[in-house]
Amino acid sequence: MNCDQCGGTSSGSCEGCGGCSNTALYLSPEELEMLRRFAQTPFLPAAAKNGPDGPVFLEEPGQDPRELRNTLRSLAKKGLIRVDYDIPISNFDYRAYEAYPLHGSMALTARGQAVVELMEIQGVEE
Repeated sequence: MNCDQCGGTSSGSCEGCGGCSNTALYLSPEELEMLRRFAQTPFLPAAAKNGPDGPVFLEEPGQDPRELRNTLRSLAKKGLIRVDYDIPISNFDYRAYEAYPLHGSMALTARGQAVVELMEIQGVEE
């Protein structure tokens, strides 16, 4: 059976992305922290110069924007968040994102919400 997320197979070559129903979902500490952030704030701003170079998220002072971008891309690839550049957050001040012509939002998917709920109920294994 092919994995819907990474293209591997559930019999061994799946990359642990969680797309296969019988494989574990592996999350980095950075991904876990961002999921906790999404649990607190359902919609976060996103920006990009063009679709493939995003998402840019500047609301975490002191964090490297490139590392944060990689974390967000990984969460999106795993189907845990969705980034929509055509749905900006109403009344959000995008001035910090002026260098990026695309302004949108990010939110948990239903799968991401289920993972957050499991994290809260069952905890997280190292």
